[in-house]
Amino acid sequence: MFAAEIRRKRVQQLRSYSNWQWHLDEVFVKINGEARHLWRAVDHEGELVESYVTKRRDRKATLKFLRKTMKRYGKVEMLVTDKLRSYGAAMKVVGNVDKQETGRWLNNRAENSHLPFRRRERAMLRFRRVRSLQKFVSVHASVCNHFDQERSFYSRSNFKLNSAAALAEWRDLCAA
Repeated sequence: MFAAEIRRKRVQQLRSYSNWQWHLDEVFVKINGEARHLWRAVDHEGELVESYVTKRRDRKATLKFLRKTMKRYGKVEMLVTDKLRSYGAAMKVVGNVDKQETGRWLNNRAENSHLPFRRRERAMLRFRRVRSLQKFVSVHASVCNHFDQERSFYSRSNFKLNSAAALAEWRDLCAA
């Protein structure tokens, strides 16, 4: 209930600002011994925009993820990806070939966004079902984005104020 409220507020907030750069990446997740692919889109500030679980890692899955993300958050000016060929094939269909950028170390923001997820996955002793993974990923992203304050950007007093405000908002959402 509260994750949907946070997500709704984030979507409104993301739509009000320009979506000028997304970093797209996929990561393997094992569910009962079977490999699944978790597609993730991270914005230029490091906040998780969208995540989606698929069985395959082909053009069709990439296209579905891209269309879903763009439908929810609008067009983007630049998409940073790794050199997976299905990204290029999907970009041709969508018409974003000129907006795609690939290169060594350019996609580190998306790669680093996997770390909190992997840490939590290990603590939960992996996943049993695709549905529970998809549910967890969407809630985990909303909660992480809500509480994740870039400590290096703020002075100590501002960081404490922002953290207290985030916690107060979280408690208010949980109480409702």
